[in-house]
Amino acid sequence: MQTQVMFYVLPENKAESTDTNMSSEIQQACIQASYFYRQGHKVFIFCQDKDHAENVDEVLWAFDTDSFVPHNLAGEGPKQGSPVEISYQAPTSRRSVLINLSKDMPNFANRFNFIVDFVPTDSTLKQQARERFKTCRQWGFHVESQAIVENS
Repeated sequence: MQTQVMFYVLPENKAESTDTNMSSEIQQACIQASYFYRQGHKVFIFCQDKDHAENVDEVLWAFDTDSFVPHNLAGEGPKQGSPVEISYQAPTSRRSVLINLSKDMPNFANRFNFIVDFVPTDSTLKQQARERFKTCRQWGFHVESQAIVENS
């Protein structure tokens, strides 16, 4: 089965900064994690480093007060892991969905059936996303992109 990759193009922010983009990226990652969890998939959110992983964990705790998404940082929680696992290191268990929040496409990406990635508005981060997009194509993944429309 060919790995499917969706790059979501994040909307322009009024105050364009790396922090603003990251907040939008983390918010969209939480939306995607919630969606795939509700579809019955096991999700792995790959972060840049430990602080980033902890930040994603905190945001996911408060993400949707009406419907909790069971998650944990890798190595915490139940032995078999929760439906959504967050880490800055390679996964230790089999999962079907990768949400990539790192600057590079991880070398273990081919273990997943579906990959979610984001294209921020910041020019440096956008260029990193282009490189990830090219890498996915080179690896033979089926790659698509879609703009996220912001609700006003």
